[in-house]
This record gives sequence, structure tokens and C-alpha cells, in this order.
Amino acid sequence: MRPASTIARNALALGGRMVRAGTTTEAIDNEIHKYIISQGAYPSCLNYMGFPKSVCTSVNNVIAHGIPDTRELIAGDIINIDVTVYKDGFHGDTSAMFGVGKVDSLGVKLMDATRESLELAIDMCGPGVPISRIGETIESFVGPLGYSISVQLTGHGVGRSFHQNPLIYHHANEEPGEMLPGMAFTIEPILCQGVPDGIQWPDGWTIVTEDGGRSAQFEHTIVITETGVDVLTA
Repeated sequence: MRPASTIARNALALGGRMVRAGTTTEAIDNEIHKYIISQGAYPSCLNYMGFPKSVCTSVNNVIAHGIPDTRELIAGDIINIDVTVYKDGFHGDTSAMFGVGKVDSLGVKLMDATRESLELAIDMCGPGVPISRIGETIESFVGPLGYSISVQLTGHGVGRSFHQNPLIYHHANEEPGEMLPGMAFTIEPILCQGVPDGIQWPDGWTIVTEDGGRSAQFEHTIVITETGVDVLTA
């Protein structure tokens, strides 16, 4: 999984460097696509259940699965770029937030809190740890900050399949199971400034917040080791 995850990490960084006012998400998608192909890999999202592009680009109030298009980014936007790569029979999945020019303080705080919630969740992972502790860790951190957590979308097992068990909930839950050496999955919390409920657009993919509030997401693919955790997309 490491080759796929490394390419995904580098592709995400490439997309991030392109984020500026006037750039379209379609242009970002095109460049990431070309890079992934140049590495002898394939963008997992492309044609996955009919998804028409190579990456997801979710701007401002788009919770997830935004389809790259010709809309130009404008100063103050926040954007999540989600990249998954298939290489040598395995997938690697990662995403991050980027600000377009100067972002207001509330937007910056939302992105920072989301990143920190992911880092805290990764830090407590290891063999024998209940999988449900991921959600507990994130919710205990996020609650006092006043953000809500999307419960419609989860992290997931990843490897030979793009999406597989276990499901990784980012809110407090009582799901059974514990982390075992060799287990690979994503952690990808989505925090919202308002309500976490999402509405799907007629395109069948794009999910936006019900109240128009902004959301943010960060994601890594990790694997549980004998002694702790290895973040493959770091």
C-alpha cells in the first residue's frame, strides 16, 4: 500500500500548490490526473460507481464528493481535495484542506480544528485499541469548540478494495471491534460550522450542508503495526 499512498500524498501536494484565486477545480483535477498516470498508477475515483473525475474537490459548504468543474476559486474560499490512487493492486487515500488567498479567522479555525482532530485520533491508534475510541476522541475534542461532526460519511478500511470494512465513525459510538496489526483504514473527520446534515445534489455525488455552513475534512490512510501506527499518506 505504501507506493499508492505515496503517490496520493504527492498528488495532493501538487493540487494544493495549484490552489489560488482564478484556478478552476477542473484544472486541478486535470493536473493531478496527469501526475498519477505518469507514476504508472490510476486515480481510484475515476469511473468509481460512475464518478466522472479523478479527484473530489469540495469547496466551502460542500461536505464531500464535489465534482471538479469550471468554477474559478475566489479569495476566501476553503477547499478540500480528496485523492485516492490505485497502484500495484492497492489503494491509498488522503485529503486535506487549502485556503484560497486570505481566509477569514472562522474559516482558518475550522480547518485547524479539523486537522487537529485527525491528529489526535491517529495518536491514540494502536494494537488492541477499540475502534470506537477514534470517534470518542474526536467528539471529546470537537464538542467544546462548538463544531458538529458529519455522521453521514465515515472512514473505511482500504487496501485491495477502495472501500471495505471496518467502518470508522468519527463521532461517539458503540461499534464493536479492536485494532489489529496489519489492519489498514482511513480516518477522515468532517467538521461543520453549523448543522452536520447534508443534502445531495441532483448530480448524485455532491453533498452540501443543509444550512449552508462551511465544512472541513482532513484524511490519512494508516496501518496498525505491532507497536503502534504507521501513517502511510503522511
